[in-house]
Parts: sequence; structure tokens; C-alpha cells
Amino acid sequence: LYDINGIEKMLPHRYPMLLVDKIIELSENHVVGVKNVTMNEQFFQGHFPGSPVMPGVLQIEAMAQTGGILALNTVEDPENYLTYFLKIDKVKFKQKVIPGDTLIFRLDLSEPIRRGIVNMSAKAFVGDKIVAEGQLMAQIVKEKQ
Repeated sequence: LYDINGIEKMLPHRYPMLLVDKIIELSENHVVGVKNVTMNEQFFQGHFPGSPVMPGVLQIEAMAQTGGILALNTVEDPENYLTYFLKIDKVKFKQKVIPGDTLIFRLDLSEPIRRGIVNMSAKAFVGDKIVAEGQLMAQIVKEKQ
């Protein structure tokens, strides 16, 4: 549905902080995004030399960015809005994410969006295994005129 160019039109993030490569499913209630994890990622230089592991905090950020696409899909002019990460809860990391993995993020609305507050259930998969999961909250804010 969205390649990197489409994602860049919706999200303000840019390299090295843009952590979603494409969106493959999108409805009113869910989104599925993809991140191809490569050895070229800057964070692998220091996390960890000789045994590279994608930091969990960046996995959560990638899920939040994917959720931002879901949130911004609910407004008529998404280019004039930003989403701000408000809260994470019940996060679990179940398996290492390493170079060569393809992360699949699935976020589902936990409840209807009210007053710009978006509550989502998030899961990250490598293959059919859940590698991370949690509850995320974000706010949709009109930023640009």
C-alpha cells in the first residue's frame, strides 16, 4: 500500500530514525508494516560489536511509527498532523532481532480513537514467531498550517 516514499509523505521521520520500510495492510482498525533489518543499520556498530542485536527500544519505535500510519489514516489531511508517542505498557521482548531478519509489525486499535488519543495493541514478528509485543498510546496533533 505504501512504499518508503509514501511513508515519508505521512511521517516526519527520516534516516536513521525512519524504521518502517513499507505498509502492506491498512484498514480502519489495523495496520501491518515491514522493516528489513540489515547490517547497514547505524545502531549495529555499537549494539553489539561481534554479536549484533536490534535494540528493543528501536523495535518499539518502529511499532509506534507503524501505528502512526494507522492513526494518520483517520484524518483527511495527514500531512498536516503528527503523532506523538504517549505511553507504552506491557512490553515483552521474546526473541533477538538480528541482521537479515524481516520484522512484520501488526497494530490493532484497542478501542475507538477519542479526542485524538489512539490506543493500540502491537506485535512484532520474525516469520511466525512473536519477537516483541506491547500496548502503545499516541496522540494525533495538528501541527502544520
